[in-house]
Amino acid sequence: MNLPVDFKEKYQELLGDEAEAFFASFDGKVQKGFRLNPLKEDYKNVTNSLADPVEYVETGYVGEVSGRTLEHQAGYIYSQDLSAMYVGEVVEAKPGEKILDLCAAPGGKSTQLAEKMANQGILVSNEINRKRATILAENIERTGARNVLVLNEDPATLAQNFEQYFDKIVVDAPCSGEGMFRKDPHAMTYWHRDYPVQCAKRQREILVEALKMLRVGGELVYSTCTFAPEEDEQIIAWLLAEYPYLEIVPLKHHQGMDQGVPAWANGEASLSGTVRLMPHHFKGEGHFIAKLSDTRPAQVKKVKNKKKKRQASLSTEQINLWREFADNFLVESPFKVSELRCYGDHLYYYPKNGPDISKLKFMRPGLLLGVFKKKRFEPSYTLALALKPAEVKATLNLTRSQWEQYVTGNTVSIAEKKKNGWYLLICDNKPFAFGKLVNGTVKNFFPKGLRF
Repeated sequence: MNLPVDFKEKYQELLGDEAEAFFASFDGKVQKGFRLNPLKEDYKNVTNSLADPVEYVETGYVGEVSGRTLEHQAGYIYSQDLSAMYVGEVVEAKPGEKILDLCAAPGGKSTQLAEKMANQGILVSNEINRKRATILAENIERTGARNVLVLNEDPATLAQNFEQYFDKIVVDAPCSGEGMFRKDPHAMTYWHRDYPVQCAKRQREILVEALKMLRVGGELVYSTCTFAPEEDEQIIAWLLAEYPYLEIVPLKHHQGMDQGVPAWANGEASLSGTVRLMPHHFKGEGHFIAKLSDTRPAQVKKVKNKKKKRQASLSTEQINLWREFADNFLVESPFKVSELRCYGDHLYYYPKNGPDISKLKFMRPGLLLGVFKKKRFEPSYTLALALKPAEVKATLNLTRSQWEQYVTGNTVSIAEKKKNGWYLLICDNKPFAFGKLVNGTVKNFFPKGLRF
């Protein structure tokens, strides 16, 4: 690979004898990885090989994933770089916590956090870029998570609304992208010697706002996909100096992982508790990860996000239409009417004890249950991926061949005698969409923008 001259000179000086091996690694094969989704029933029942598990992520595996498979479409599998998946792991997300993924697109870390939270607590997944936020929302939907809010805001606006609110915050910061060179050589075209310093300025601005949202005693996980000390050790050294109540939480170093290098910053010894994932030592593309704990005394006043407003409440007709659908279709609805919100004609499940997002730009203000049409309720694709077969009264099992027909936008004919109406479509015990059966034909409701 024809690496930039200034890049080679910089890392020759930093890495010394290891520089040649580091440069050579950019010509190596990109090692792919994926995670399984424990929110799904029987989640290990996949056609992908599970013969090469990832040591540091319980649900992680080495291997390549096709986006045109049932497992991927139904949200059982998420393709993710082997180094990136360690970021979500060190967060140690737990059910019931309030967590912010501040720079979340395309969604690898958010999906990982949501899976660990087991539909309990609140995950706010934010992306400032609208186009990337759309991709983020789609990836979140595939997981089937019910406790995620997908926002499209800048950090400063979020900070005004979430003062000391979150137990944990993840900042996978926009960076110079040196760890992307092997996977995406185009990333080299906008790299220059001063680029890491420019990125570091933006990273500090983001972190200032992020820390306003961290509760007393909370934890911040900072990461980049770059090797530049200006964006890695030097950022953490700056945080420790600027916010004396922060302390580095030493991370476990698994095989192939390197310690952070204190000498590349201010010599602060605790920087060795951070992690560098370098491509000449580690299978992934490259990452830097640090975890910091807020050590302020617990008696410091905690300011919460204001109590949520009853946003866009349902009309009597909408309540009746939803109840009619839920009574006929669901064994026992997990979605209480008091926790439903309507925006236009779209009905959402809004997590219990959710924060007030009425003044914020959002992509998904909760789990999209469906849309109200003239005197009827039409369930959403998102709801299909969030349900388990046992939660539904009306299910229809299709073959792999019929699944292929459906996801390409075609109707499916069935020989089995069943009454007309909505059905949760299942293939190989995996719910993958809704269909409406009319006289032996399953009408296609697979989203047009997602059809194969």
